[in-house]
Amino acid sequence: MKPIRNSARAFIVKDDRILLTKNRDDQGYFYLFPGGGQEKGEELRAAVIRECAEELGCLVEVGDIVFIREYIGKNHEFADWDYDLHQVEFYFECRIDIHIDSFNGTNPDNDQVGVEWVEINKLGEIRVYPRKLADQLKNNQLKLCYIGDSN
Repeated sequence: MKPIRNSARAFIVKDDRILLTKNRDDQGYFYLFPGGGQEKGEELRAAVIRECAEELGCLVEVGDIVFIREYIGKNHEFADWDYDLHQVEFYFECRIDIHIDSFNGTNPDNDQVGVEWVEINKLGEIRVYPRKLADQLKNNQLKLCYIGDSN
């Protein structure tokens, strides 16, 4: 059994848009909040900064935590290939330089094909994970919360 993995993710909103990584799999495109795994000896805030540099190619200013979710792979739609994954994800409010127009990550994830500003009111039209966080944002119901095991 794999150990539980911590993940630190960025929640970046500007002008009623959210910054997401665009990814591709067998079902088409899907979107994720930038971020990834915490390394041993690394604080979560440092992990967000490193991961955003890798996926977005820019420095982020890390604020407060806004959302915590667990993902237990065997309970969700991707159980066939991530059945043994148990991840705790910490989402931090982050800010970037408002003058950044393009994103060139230094080490994007394997499925990542780009980075996009997505209009918050269009989140229901795309495949985005975690869905619950996207729904709360779209419905203007975002509050600090722990949602447990969620896809």
